[in-house]
Amino acid sequence: MALSEREILDGLAEIINEETGLAVETIQLGKHFAEDLAIDESMMTVIAEHVGAKFRVTLRYADVERFKKVGDAVAYIQAAQG
Repeated sequence: MALSEREILDGLAEIINEETGLAVETIQLGKHFAEDLAIDESMMTVIAEHVGAKFRVTLRYADVERFKKVGDAVAYIQAAQG
């Protein structure tokens, strides 16, 4: 069964919190990874590895590069679950 947008956001927020120390409540769909959350490409690569394992989806580097906002990643994960 596919997870809801909220469940994916919560799981992604937990991963980001663990990797960056950012407060979970600051990680929202409309937040930009780079501008708002100060997450760079190397950190995104680490986060993507954890996302792949947690949600059992394959994230290619080219896909991750296109994630500008948290909502982009959530939508990708949701679509990848089928």
